[in-house]
Amino acid sequence: MTYLEATFRYTSSPGEGQMRAVDSVREVYGILRILFNEKERTVRVQYDASRLKADAVAKLLRQAGIDIQESTLVGG
Repeated sequence: MTYLEATFRYTSSPGEGQMRAVDSVREVYGILRILFNEKERTVRVQYDASRLKADAVAKLLRQAGIDIQESTLVGG
């Protein structure tokens, strides 16, 4: 297992519906942790890089309704 963390910047704060959808993203095999920082408008996702790529993580967040723009990867 190779753990990575990606930080995505989003434009608008997620509402109740988006947060419920993010709960389902947390259930995806390979997603370890999702943390929102409303002050910085970022969401950090720790994931297993042997199971998922950063693009797939971004796609999951977009499907949940999170309007992400850019990302930063950090090794773990």
